[in-house]
Amino acid sequence: MAPRANWKGFLRLSLVTCPVALYPATSDTEKVSFNQINRKTGHRIKYLKVDAETGDEVTSEDIVKGYKVDTDTYIEVTKDELDDIALDSTHTIEIDEFVPKTDIDNRYLIRPYYLVPDGKVGHDAYAVIRETIRSMDKVAIGRVVLTNREHIIALEPLESGLMGTLLRYPYEVRSETEYFDDIQDVKLTKDMLDLARHIVEKKSGAFEPELFEDHYETALIDLINKKRSGAPIAAKAAPKSGGNVINLMDALKKSIASEKEAVPAAKVAKETVKAKKPKKRVEGQREMLLPITGKGGKDVAAKTAPKEASKKADKPVRAPARAKKAG
Repeated sequence: MAPRANWKGFLRLSLVTCPVALYPATSDTEKVSFNQINRKTGHRIKYLKVDAETGDEVTSEDIVKGYKVDTDTYIEVTKDELDDIALDSTHTIEIDEFVPKTDIDNRYLIRPYYLVPDGKVGHDAYAVIRETIRSMDKVAIGRVVLTNREHIIALEPLESGLMGTLLRYPYEVRSETEYFDDIQDVKLTKDMLDLARHIVEKKSGAFEPELFEDHYETALIDLINKKRSGAPIAAKAAPKSGGNVINLMDALKKSIASEKEAVPAAKVAKETVKAKKPKKRVEGQREMLLPITGKGGKDVAAKTAPKEASKKADKPVRAPARAKKAG
């Protein structure tokens, strides 16, 4: 089941228009998540919407939006009033300008989306807009309404489609001066910089995100699997302290010495990971959890797991990632 679009409408460049759909390019839904439960009963905690003064539960139809102007004073705003001020960008992404991608400060980037043609019509117009942006080596800036708020979106070609990145408004970005003013202006010797540069060169490589591993997520899965199977949980040893850095030059020299020893091991580990992980879409870590026993004693995860994987009882069963709703 394909994810649902977060938004559907039209992409417009002057008089050129085509129907499009916006899908989130990233997802956190495959990460292990927890529910809050009652320690005494094991039941899940349920939250109710209650009146802050009376403590009485309030139904959904009696809940409205209010803007706080004083301690106990709110200006009520109805859904009809919000609909009346709806912007054109609610249904149309209007391209306002084109700017060099290098001009966009990284602090303004929020999250990426995929913008694709919606339906069988409009592919020609979509291609014209995409290739125009590509040929000019620029980013198209437009506006789109998501969750009742207007956002700035930067569009750029990505393979055969368009990637849109939501941007923050200036008032959402804090100035760096209030944080950097107290940083001391120090003088560094050429020898220090040369040693540091040598360390960087030793650690330099290509950007290969498929080799990234979420170590905390892996530890969570290992913990859950151990608790489920009844295996003992060993206490983690306290991390060794690196000691106080007394002399910066000595620390740099020791770093280089330790790097020489660590590089061969790191290289072997990286090659091992490359051999194990094909360069394909990385599936969710949740698949590594042991199967959940359902009614009738059957393993729920095993129902969808590959046959050869289900035979290996000594390893976590990997089931195909479930399609998640966009949100």
